This record gives sequence, structure tokens and C-alpha cells, in this order.
Amino acid sequence: MSRRCELTAKGPLVGHKVSHSNIKTKRRFLPNLVNVTFISEALGRNVRLRVSTNAVKSVDHNGGLDPFLLKANADNLSPRALELKRAIQKKVGDAQPAKQAS
Repeated sequence: MSRRCELTAKGPLVGHKVSHSNIKTKRRFLPNLVNVTFISEALGRNVRLRVSTNAVKSVDHNGGLDPFLLKANADNLSPRALELKRAIQKKVGDAQPAKQAS
């Protein structure tokens, strides 16, 4: 399992640990990843993803998983999240023409 967020593609960064005597040694800054269950209204099911806590806040800010994925850049999404995005686009695309005809 890679240490990469499935929605925002955040991964480990490299930097220095600096001692009191200013000696620098390499270290890794790991993203704060959590396993979260999101609810997709378009698909009507729960989706488990491993995302950063920052991504959880972003999903909440955008109004849920479906609007977040529809706005998200495909380059940043994991293969699983990309499949979800395509499935949501397919469902939402089927529902929108029915609303416009009314």
C-alpha cells in the first residue's frame, strides 16, 4: 500500500531534520492518511478510500464525494477514484437530461 492520498495525490516529502548544532540529516514527511467511508448519493452506496485529512475537509467543503470528484482533476485521482468519477458522471449525465426536459 502506497502512502499516497487517493483523491489529492499527496505523498511523502523529503527534507532535513536539523539538530541544535545545525547538523542536517535526511528525513521523510509522511501525509496524514486515514481510511474513510464516503457516501455517494449518485451511486447509492458507500465507498471506502484512503485519503489525507486535508482531502476529507475538501470533500466536506465541496458538498460531498460526488461534487468533489466531478470537479477533481483526473491526473490527481487514483485508479479506483477515477472509476468512481466515471461511474458518477455516467449516472449524473443520465439524470440531467430528464430534469432539463421538464
